[in-house]
Amino acid sequence: MSEVETAEAVARMSARRSHVSQRRYLGVHILLVLGGLCMVFPFVYQILMSLSTNLEIQSVPPTFIPSSLHWSNYSDVLTKLPFLHQFWVSVEITVLRTVVQLVLCSMAGYAFARMQFRGRTVLFGLLLAILMVPGQSYLIGQYKVIQGLGLLETPWGIVLPGFFSAFGAFLMRQAFMSLPVELEEAARLDGCNPWQTFWRVMFPLVNPSLFAVMITTVLWSWNDLLWPLIVTTREESMPLSVGIATLAGQHASDYALMMAASTMAMAPIFILFFTMQKRVIEGLATSGLKG
Repeated sequence: MSEVETAEAVARMSARRSHVSQRRYLGVHILLVLGGLCMVFPFVYQILMSLSTNLEIQSVPPTFIPSSLHWSNYSDVLTKLPFLHQFWVSVEITVLRTVVQLVLCSMAGYAFARMQFRGRTVLFGLLLAILMVPGQSYLIGQYKVIQGLGLLETPWGIVLPGFFSAFGAFLMRQAFMSLPVELEEAARLDGCNPWQTFWRVMFPLVNPSLFAVMITTVLWSWNDLLWPLIVTTREESMPLSVGIATLAGQHASDYALMMAASTMAMAPIFILFFTMQKRVIEGLATSGLKG
């Protein structure tokens, strides 16, 4: 076979492989687009229903596009629900829980990863065992403790049981374990005590994992319903998740109002995600689950 024929055969083979590769990638892209549409559809449907009437929402067959846009549903939320007050209650408990969890989980993760003490393995096993226990199983005990402390109907009663997260401590332990030991040795040679080594040397290096813990804590705290529903009964002490749930009546519910309130409650989380999108993805992608 001449060199020209060999070159043509190689070119045909390369073209065939490129065509197969393009078809494969096309199928992957189609699947990704379909998956993305399935994920986005509930949010689009919620926004459309928030601009509909209650009759259109309950119609059979369902109506996906309202006949006219009822923007008054959003203003009705502010009149029929203490939305702004409950919004600030949600912000308060979310900020408190997130800040305290970041501090406690990072300290616990560093202790389990780097410090040697008796019973460390047993304690870490008990910590992981907490992840296997459903939270509903100790609701009564938590309620008795909060009631004994006189913290019912207060933001502190809502956030106190959530000040520590076994999942967050596990993530931070894995993050600290992935750092080289030479950093601690260099810090000790420079005269740093364990606290200075943790705070000045190791803590700044696990920022991606801190953002992963922060995002999961914010989402969990903002959407938490069961525990705030148990410890709050007055509208002025309820967070936004519980306030929206009270719009569902025993015999009738204003679904348009609930959809509008849910959209308004969802907006801060979307703003937070889009403003910190790069750090959020980096934190979830490099969450210390290596090493």
